[in-house]
Amino acid sequence: MAKSNSLGKSIVLLFLIVILALGGLLWFDFLGVIRVKSLFNPLYKALGWQRQSSASSTSSKPLTADLDQDRLDKQREALDLYREELEKRDADASGAEEQNERLAKEIADREKNLEEREKTFNNMVKMFDDRNANIERIAANLEGMQPVKAVDILVAMDDQLAIDVLRKVTERAQNNGVASMVPYWLSLMPADRAATIQRKMTVRPSSID
Repeated sequence: MAKSNSLGKSIVLLFLIVILALGGLLWFDFLGVIRVKSLFNPLYKALGWQRQSSASSTSSKPLTADLDQDRLDKQREALDLYREELEKRDADASGAEEQNERLAKEIADREKNLEEREKTFNNMVKMFDDRNANIERIAANLEGMQPVKAVDILVAMDDQLAIDVLRKVTERAQNNGVASMVPYWLSLMPADRAATIQRKMTVRPSSID
């Protein structure tokens, strides 16, 4: 009797072990951990279950970190930095262009001022040359006149022109190695006018005014 009970318990225990083993295999196959599909396909079809796979398990629980989205975000960040760099370069180029325009304007103004100064200088030189030529011509004409007529013309001139003519006459006489007519002409002038011209000739240098 005791042996019969022990045998029955062993059979029941063995049956439970088989059931637990089959249940474990069934559960692990359902989860996709092991592959015994060919063994349990009829049972799946009969129970209407859908076997889980590692791919379906992964797709049902997507990764929280989307690698594609991270890649796009990094590309956008790189594009933003590149755009900022281009804008900075554009601003620097604009600033350099404005500075070059200012420098070009300053150079143009300086060139214009130099041209105006050169023109003024040339006009002064021409005026001096013309005046000097006129004084040269007047001095030559006076030397060929009678002293009285020459003195009348000198008296009619303003002081500076008379002084310039007298100096030119003295210069021509020195160059030609002859006596100057200036002392004689001064002696024929009215005393006050002669004194004024002699005083100015002493204290003032040659002038083109």
